[in-house]
Amino acid sequence: MSAFDHTPAAGILLLCRAAPDRVRPSAQLLRRPLLMAPAGEEWSVLVPAEKSWLDNGTNLAAVTADWARALTADGNWPVVGLWWDADGAGFVVAAGFRRTVGHTWLADGTPLGGQEAMTALRARLGLDPVLDAAAFDRLIQQDGGEDAADAAARVLGLVAVLARAGLHLGPGLVPGVSAGRLCEAAGALPGAEPVDWPGWRAAERGALGVWTRGPRARALGKAEVALGAALLVWSRGSTRRTWRAAGVALVADGALTLLYDRWRAGRV
Repeated sequence: MSAFDHTPAAGILLLCRAAPDRVRPSAQLLRRPLLMAPAGEEWSVLVPAEKSWLDNGTNLAAVTADWARALTADGNWPVVGLWWDADGAGFVVAAGFRRTVGHTWLADGTPLGGQEAMTALRARLGLDPVLDAAAFDRLIQQDGGEDAADAAARVLGLVAVLARAGLHLGPGLVPGVSAGRLCEAAGALPGAEPVDWPGWRAAERGALGVWTRGPRARALGKAEVALGAALLVWSRGSTRRTWRAAGVALVADGALTLLYDRWRAGRV
């Protein structure tokens, strides 16, 4: 950020209650550039690249909820998503097929919502039902007493409570700073790694990669189309429905193979 850039800081942190090896496959499915790093015993943190959420809209609370829900779709570990921008800050908590819930604070610290999200957070992370519940109650107080704090301070207070469950965010991973600074800090952490969607590249590197694109793939695609067309002609006007279905499948698969090879050739 330059000295003349006065854009308010905005960012997202995804705190996963699982080790990086368990988180990585789900994180790849987000199809977003991310940095992942260990964040304490059985904790991982995911830091989205700067402005990576823009194509999902500008509502960071909704984007964070969608990503947290996607991360837990095939796992039984919870994810706490933190977000902040010029208008406020908040969190969401997702865990498998249970309903994703969240809480928002306006920029001045005014809470929007009640106890439900805090209760879900405590239960899904297995936090202390007395001490941690009391700490959460203070975070959603609406009075302006000595504990009054703005949105950024309340999110920091939430992180402090999660630290009791083993969360440890490294230096510089501070809710409230810009996404660019978060990525810089995450990249300097021990064990940090980029997480990208492997997509078609993973398939092409595998044992069957020569059949997904290139000369062999094109030959295979043409052979499938030819064989499928021959089956369709042979089964025309007869009761051989199984053979017709096989012909349609071969033509379709061969055509897709040829189209994929042509598409990939244009993206190299």
